[in-house]
Amino acid sequence: MSESPIRARLETLEDPEYREFQLKLIPGIDPDRVLGIRTPDLRAYAKQLLRTGEAAGFLAVLPHDTFDENQLHAFVISGIRDFPDCLAEVERFLPYVDNWATCDQLSPSCFARHTEELSPVLDRWLHSEHVYTVRFAIGMRMRYYLEDLFEDRYPREIAELRSDEYYIRMMVAWYFATALAKQYDRILPYLRERRLPEWTHNKTIQKAVESRRITEQQKEELRRLRLPSSGR
Repeated sequence: MSESPIRARLETLEDPEYREFQLKLIPGIDPDRVLGIRTPDLRAYAKQLLRTGEAAGFLAVLPHDTFDENQLHAFVISGIRDFPDCLAEVERFLPYVDNWATCDQLSPSCFARHTEELSPVLDRWLHSEHVYTVRFAIGMRMRYYLEDLFEDRYPREIAELRSDEYYIRMMVAWYFATALAKQYDRILPYLRERRLPEWTHNKTIQKAVESRRITEQQKEELRRLRLPSSGR
């Protein structure tokens, strides 16, 4: 039974076929918590909530019962224009993020205009004990700090992370593969000198070789740096 008008509205957007598709992408999520609402519908509804002023009441209620409400929450936060307000909502929401999809959909547009203030917060989030807070921090470093704002300490700090969590290791590999596309000469030593764990090292090379932003010459060089797998 619906507990709020927002939940009732979400239930009208359920798509059983899409729900089955989603369940394959987010293993570990209780199927009973997934309504199956398509992303464009959630984005549109998030904009409506922000426009009508209903967003504040929705954001105040945590935790949510469903994956889809968490997705909606991420989209609402992403649309908040005031940086301090947005950052406060991200801080409050991150501990409740329990899957890669919600983590990666959380992408506040106002962060692009406040990278100086954001940077020390990312330093702190990188050392969180919560898997998806760390993953989110790596994602923000990848999004905003690989071009003009690049500093050598950023990849060094990410390379020093050690975790058995798949969704952190995969994001580290994604970060370094993207960094190769944007800062090849400054990132290549991480592979030449084997500064990454074996699995992350090889996954970085795999993702980089699959990228259209890496030249064929670079891909050949990267292939030669693959490590024999020891299963670690």
